[in-house]
Amino acid sequence: MTDRLSTTLSALADPTRRGILAQLARGEATVGELAEPYDMSLAAVSKHLKVLEHAGLITRGREAQWRPCRLKAAPMAEVADWVGEYRRFWEQSLDRLEDYLAELQKGDPGGTKN
Repeated sequence: MTDRLSTTLSALADPTRRGILAQLARGEATVGELAEPYDMSLAAVSKHLKVLEHAGLITRGREAQWRPCRLKAAPMAEVADWVGEYRRFWEQSLDRLEDYLAELQKGDPGGTKN
């Protein structure tokens, strides 16, 4: 069984699915509306939607014959938290690099030391 974070990251790995999520961030849409920017069949777009739905990133409603898709961004918060841990690592690394460069430039007032 795959954990939720892995399922979410797998769904987000595809550029078409990320594009679909970007469309849905602007509001709900039908499969036809979501397919418009892509050179693919409605069946192919539906497969992408199933992956997004399985990951919990979208919901599909039913209003008469219209099946609007809606963004559910909650799983992305888990991704943001996970990435946030690495952001802190890189910020600390860059802070150390900045300190090191400042030390190097102390010996060269013009900052042109080669």
